[in-house]
Amino acid sequence: MNQQVLEAKKELVKQIGESISKAGSLTVVSYQGLTVAETQELRRTLEKADSTFTVYKNTLVRRALEEGKHPDLGELLNGANGFVFSTEVSAGPKALVKFARTHEALVLKGGLVEGKVLDAQGIKDVSKLPDKNGLIAMFLSCLNAPITKFAATVKAIADKAPAAQPAAN
Repeated sequence: MNQQVLEAKKELVKQIGESISKAGSLTVVSYQGLTVAETQELRRTLEKADSTFTVYKNTLVRRALEEGKHPDLGELLNGANGFVFSTEVSAGPKALVKFARTHEALVLKGGLVEGKVLDAQGIKDVSKLPDKNGLIAMFLSCLNAPITKFAATVKAIADKAPAAQPAAN
């Protein structure tokens, strides 16, 4: 093999490895049957979700996983695959599941989420998780609930109690 080609492949494996390490989730999809326009629409949809759709040779992804000491994706890396790297764990899978509802040619195969290999159903389950802002809102409402209940209780007691009468001199 030509030395330049070998160096280019090594650099590409390094880039793939960095993308895997930075990503909250990696989803493997089969995109065969999508038109060019549909693929562009998928890329735009994923871009809004802070995710990227790329196509790599399975052997290069497998090598990047090995070098980064990530779990092997095994049978997921068979056939023509697209790889979706998402910075937020659920953002990419959520966008993919929504897109796949209207485009039957896009098939979720599985992926890697926080170091664990998931099948297609696992990726669908991850897509149902709230995003970062949703989790923050849930946390804040948990913090706010006791204070709100306390304030409502104090107000109810104040409304129920008769007003104090000034003492007659």
